Amino acid sequence: MTATSINKRRINVTFPESLLETMESIIAPRERNNFIVGATERALRQQRLLKAIEKSSGAWADEGYPELGTDEEIDAYVRRLRETWMPASLTEIAEGQADHG
Repeated sequence: MTATSINKRRINVTFPESLLETMESIIAPRERNNFIVGATERALRQQRLLKAIEKSSGAWADEGYPELGTDEEIDAYVRRLRETWMPASLTEIAEGQADHG
């Protein structure tokens, strides 16, 4: 989502003077709005990701997957998963395309 593709609304935001002075010394006056909007979008993405991580924490508890106790066991598990959904050869890919039209 970009700031130019949506409706906009003006808000009143208060900055600490030192932060505002630093921004004013680095960002051109006509670029400050885009800078603030971009920084806010990045911070919100990060917050959503952190909340998703917190929410999913514990979904794969060690007790539920004793066969995945070592790095080698995890690698073997991932390899088995990949083998079940990936064709083994170009011939299988071509055969799959022929079967589907």
